[in-house]
Amino acid sequence: MSRAFAVAVFIAVLALGAGQLSLSAPAVGGPLHAQCTIEWSFGIPCQEFSDKYVGQLKALGNITCSGEKCLYSVQSVTATEIKAIHETPAKHYKDDLTLTLTSSAGSCQVKAHSTSETWYAVLDYGTNYCNLENPLTMSGLNKVAEFAEKTSDSVCTQYSSANCDKY
Repeated sequence: MSRAFAVAVFIAVLALGAGQLSLSAPAVGGPLHAQCTIEWSFGIPCQEFSDKYVGQLKALGNITCSGEKCLYSVQSVTATEIKAIHETPAKHYKDDLTLTLTSSAGSCQVKAHSTSETWYAVLDYGTNYCNLENPLTMSGLNKVAEFAEKTSDSVCTQYSSANCDKY
């Protein structure tokens, strides 16, 4: 067992003993690991959603950082899935983004998920929510016909306190 792993286990045991962390994470009020799941619906075809969202991700990968709205990289795009990574500019933590698209009668349903690659991340100040939300709002997709969003603190770490102007 490596020394770093042993130290991490020791800290986790101390946190459990002190009541700071539990398997059900009541103090966190959401997922045990820093992540976010959002369900979106749009009154536009999925191809139009994909073109705008992926275009915005690419644009955010090629700008000088202002806060956290930068350092996105698109990993893959198909008709039904978008995969990307967001890297924080200060500490270079990485979060994996997966968007699953489902077409239905000219509209698009999207299940969007962002999760921290850092295994010990529990709280994230709403960063995983903002990872998904910033490209959406910056592309104007939140203004299209029949747009709706569904998420909560139970499936999105610190969603109710997220500050996407900062993150």
